[in-house]
Amino acid sequence: MATSSTTYLTNPTVNLAPTTGGAKVDLTSVTSAAAITVGFDALESTSFGDAGHVFVKGLQSVEVVLTMYASYGASSVEATLWDLLGDGTTEITISPAGATESASNPEYTVINAFLASFQPINGTYGELSMIEATFQGGTVTRDITAP
Repeated sequence: MATSSTTYLTNPTVNLAPTTGGAKVDLTSVTSAAAITVGFDALESTSFGDAGHVFVKGLQSVEVVLTMYASYGASSVEATLWDLLGDGTTEITISPAGATESASNPEYTVINAFLASFQPINGTYGELSMIEATFQGGTVTRDITAP
C-alpha cells in the first residue's frame, strides 16, 4: 500500500533565544546540520503475573545537535553560544524546510534546553572551521499550523 508523503531537500531554519525573553538569533545561514532526538524515559512497571517486562512513559528526553560554521562578533555563532553556555533556559526553533509551518513542514520548539559545553575554536588548516553544540533537556512541541 502506497502512502502519501512529502520529499524535500534539507534546508532547515534554526533560531536560538533565551527562553526567559532574550533576542532571537537566526542561525539558519550558518548552520550546516541540525538533528533533534525526542523520546521518553522508559519506566519499568512490571508486576507479578506479567510474562515480560512492561514499561510506561516517564519524563520527556530531548537532544538537539547543531553543526555551524564558526563566526565571531556580535550576533555570531560564537557570541550566541557563549551567552547560552551553562544556561538551562534556551529556546530552539527548527523547521525542516523553511519558516512556514504545515503538515509537511512541522516546526519543533524546544524550551529550557541546556548547553553544557561547546568548542569555540575547532579548526583545521585549510578547512572551514565548524562549531558543534549539543543541547540537552527541556521539552519539545510540534506545530503544523501556519502563522
